[in-house]
Amino acid sequence: MTCPGLETPRLVLRPRSYNDIDAMAAMDADPEVMRYVEPIADPVVHRAELMTWIPDDEDPGMGGWSVFPKEAPERYLGWIVLYPLEGWEGDVEIGWRFVRDAWGHGYASEAAAAVMEHGFRTVGLDCIVVVLDPDNQRSRRVCEKLGMTAAGMRRAYDVDCALYVKQRP
Repeated sequence: MTCPGLETPRLVLRPRSYNDIDAMAAMDADPEVMRYVEPIADPVVHRAELMTWIPDDEDPGMGGWSVFPKEAPERYLGWIVLYPLEGWEGDVEIGWRFVRDAWGHGYASEAAAAVMEHGFRTVGLDCIVVVLDPDNQRSRRVCEKLGMTAAGMRRAYDVDCALYVKQRP
């Protein structure tokens, strides 16, 4: 099973493709979008890294989705991922990044809820985690909307991160 397409009442989530690279790179070029993530030092290197994110079928049912509104299916809103968290045995992380003009519309919460449901029901995960910069209040609110529990701090991606956890319902 590869990363399947998903839908919500307002959104279409489809497996990321090479056609999404330009939109992903443009989103990541916005310093405000990248405020809580390591900044892009070299756009050419970053674009090459984005290309490696596409063919990811190592973990059945997991991967990355590009998010689009149903009413404008060509308008790239951002991405959401469900991956094993590197260095954390057995933990699976959900993460998201959206273009700035998509903020404040509930898209991250709506897309993440669909991916979490897929992770629990289809993939059979027992727990999904989020690690984020402790100052990232927007993502903390998304975690709260998803019913995730704050679980202290943990080290991930070589930095100290706030940890949120949700067990399978």
